Amino acid sequence: MEADLLLCDHAEAINGKLYIMGAAWNLLQAPEQAITIALAIVVKVAWDEADTSHELIAELLDADGERIVMNGEPVAPSGRFELGRPTGVKPGSTLNMPLAFNLSGLVLGVGQYEWRLTIDGDPVARAPFAVVDPVAAV
Repeated sequence: MEADLLLCDHAEAINGKLYIMGAAWNLLQAPEQAITIALAIVVKVAWDEADTSHELIAELLDADGERIVMNGEPVAPSGRFELGRPTGVKPGSTLNMPLAFNLSGLVLGVGQYEWRLTIDGDPVARAPFAVVDPVAAV
């Protein structure tokens, strides 16, 4: 299975479409402040993987590959999904499934981070980004 993952300011998945704002960034200038990060995801489900339940996990990792933990819990939105085969779609087709996660109240220090997306335990997409101190950059 494959997926595309975009970091953005806000995302919604409605009626099979993604609505995204402030997308495709990889640099934040808000260290140690509560921020909102949205994940806009398009899962590309192969014909033979439809009509089956799948588990998706998006983990926020630090530069060492360790999970980021906030309030005693890892920052790792997850869920199960199952995409049915619509009538009239030919066997062998790929079916798109848009998903959106909006995560608010994240506080990250200066450094390198990565969102890693897995489906059924297999890595399918990643989105690295950095948090920088705008004052130190001047």
